[in-house]
Amino acid sequence: MKQVWVKSYETYIEEILDKYQVPGAAFGVVKGGEVIYERGFGYRNVDEQLEVNEDTIFGIASITKSFTGVAIMQLQEAGELSVEDKAVKYLPVLNFGNKQHTEKVTIHHLLTHTAGLPPLPSLYHAMRRSMENDSSVSEKQMERVKSHEPIETYEELMTFIGQLEVDLLGEPGEEFSYSNDCYALLGAIIERVSGVPYDQYVTENILKPAGMVNSTFKMDEVLQSDNVTTIYATEEKDGEKEVYASEAWWDSYAMCAGGFLRSTLADMMRYTEIFRNEGKVGESRIITPESVQVMIQPHVQFQDNKYYGYGLMITPNYNGGTLVEHGGSLKGVSSNMGVVPEKGLACVVLNNLSGVPAFKLMLAGFNAAQDIAPEKPLTSFNDYAVNETDFDLYVGIYKSGEGAEVAISKEDDKLYYKGEGEALLMRPVGEHLFTIEISESESPIRFLFNNEGEVRGLFHGVRQIPKALDVEEEVETR
Repeated sequence: MKQVWVKSYETYIEEILDKYQVPGAAFGVVKGGEVIYERGFGYRNVDEQLEVNEDTIFGIASITKSFTGVAIMQLQEAGELSVEDKAVKYLPVLNFGNKQHTEKVTIHHLLTHTAGLPPLPSLYHAMRRSMENDSSVSEKQMERVKSHEPIETYEELMTFIGQLEVDLLGEPGEEFSYSNDCYALLGAIIERVSGVPYDQYVTENILKPAGMVNSTFKMDEVLQSDNVTTIYATEEKDGEKEVYASEAWWDSYAMCAGGFLRSTLADMMRYTEIFRNEGKVGESRIITPESVQVMIQPHVQFQDNKYYGYGLMITPNYNGGTLVEHGGSLKGVSSNMGVVPEKGLACVVLNNLSGVPAFKLMLAGFNAAQDIAPEKPLTSFNDYAVNETDFDLYVGIYKSGEGAEVAISKEDDKLYYKGEGEALLMRPVGEHLFTIEISESESPIRFLFNNEGEVRGLFHGVRQIPKALDVEEEVETR
């Protein structure tokens, strides 16, 4: 007979998987190093009715960044580098468009997304080879992909970044904005320092010692596996969302360290032990307890009660413990893994479709295992009194180098946020702070100001998106 918490968790899982039309998913909860829940839902291949299990290979996308953090810690322990080293010590051709700025950037800044880089267009070009023949890629995406030659090496990536005319966000260490480029550059540093390719280093020094036998960066190994998920995409047909199998996995060597490991539920549950068990998986020490503490330290704050460590997001106050986690999103991937070290709890969520609220599904696992309602949010926000005339400050078009485009509009004294989908009502919850309902959560949006008191951008999720145009300017340019 199922425990009460399992029933409540599974009810929530099934409700979300059904709502988002997820073909297949895998869920696991660990307590004190023992698996207390693991289950596959749905199919790794719908047409062939092949079910998901704990050894089915999924993409994990940006959870890979935590492996990059572990690798840097290992090299620091070995005396090969220090996180306080300047990045140019290992990457002398690195150039962020400002020599003085570039020479101040440390490995710590790259690890914490505080190098001063705004979102850049590099990722699409780095994935070009795997995207250019993919029929699921939209016309708009394909235009971006083909607007530059493929970026296939670290040298090409650094050349590309150096040629961009970038408005840096601030001095190194001052401004947080999530950056795939920062982690790609860490991959280059790991390769230069260790003398072996990044994927080989991680495989030999993390995956194998941790017993993660079905985890790999190599696409040929993924595709040859007899237990790998098909990945799925969505399209609009007659106003309805339709999910379909789309075989092309996106891949990139130059961006490998930022998001291209593939793994399984069983392997990822082993991996969480590093952060629960002070750096050890079973009898195998991966990093020291001191290195774990450095990784899970709340180095830089980016939301209320949310910080970034080294390849990990940190919520210091979650039900009397610290929530250490990271998610990942890519075509055919919605993933999250988390640990609450003080409670001995870990949770892993893997889906074969993007756009699924994997964080909420992971949080629901932690909540349920502690006899809290699965749907309880991590953070709640109170209404905040504002003067609606101030809304005019925020109205405009916001665009990032990664392709995000957001329109903030005012209608009937209310503020609306429009990204890719329908316009969403913005609820005032603080000074220059609003929330929107998205992915089963209240998602905060903070407006950012320059020294002249003008809105220079907004912060949503984990990224700064610069203000591109006021609405009037946008109309004039059309």
